Amino acid sequence: MDVNIILFPDFETLDVFGPVEMLGHLEEYLLNFLSIKGGLIKSRQNLEVMTKPIDTKNYSGILLIPGGQGTRTLVEDLGFIELIKQLAQSSDYCLTVCTGSALLAKTGLLNGKKATSNKKAFSWVESVNSQVKWVSAARWVVDGIYYTSSGVSAGMDMTLGFIADRFSTEKAREIADSTEYQWSEDKDKDPFSKNNENSNKTPVKSV
Repeated sequence: MDVNIILFPDFETLDVFGPVEMLGHLEEYLLNFLSIKGGLIKSRQNLEVMTKPIDTKNYSGILLIPGGQGTRTLVEDLGFIELIKQLAQSSDYCLTVCTGSALLAKTGLLNGKKATSNKKAFSWVESVNSQVKWVSAARWVVDGIYYTSSGVSAGMDMTLGFIADRFSTEKAREIADSTEYQWSEDKDKDPFSKNNENSNKTPVKSV
């Protein structure tokens, strides 16, 4: 199955390569780095990645949308948002990391669905689409084919959760062990969420 990873200027490096590290342990998945025009795309940390241009064909498999500072301008780029929508609709699964969920939310595909995002940018992401059931306390959220995660390192936790769902928890733990990564297996509790500082707070916020 193809894993189609959308890159754009100022994407967050770990949002991409954390999940890529985990997915790369599975022979069943072929990783593809894509961008609108192809060529070198530079991350927020100045890492350059060679990408293939997105053409008009439909992409199946898994779509991975990272976050990063670049999402702040792209969320207003209606042409890019329409492209994301088309890719997500033709994919079997769509995974977002950090503020990548803002891009997916802008398409309208998350309307009425649960999702989460980076806790430090949560208010901004909520403002992008009030019809999404934003879950402020979650490390990652699953709603149908959509997997959305909190900030940066949470993308690895979500990806291991995705692998556990598709293969087995044992397989996900095996990958975590081989990468010497301490997997946070509880998707409903993000230690960086203020909502987890008070157990009386409601974990789901609909806005």
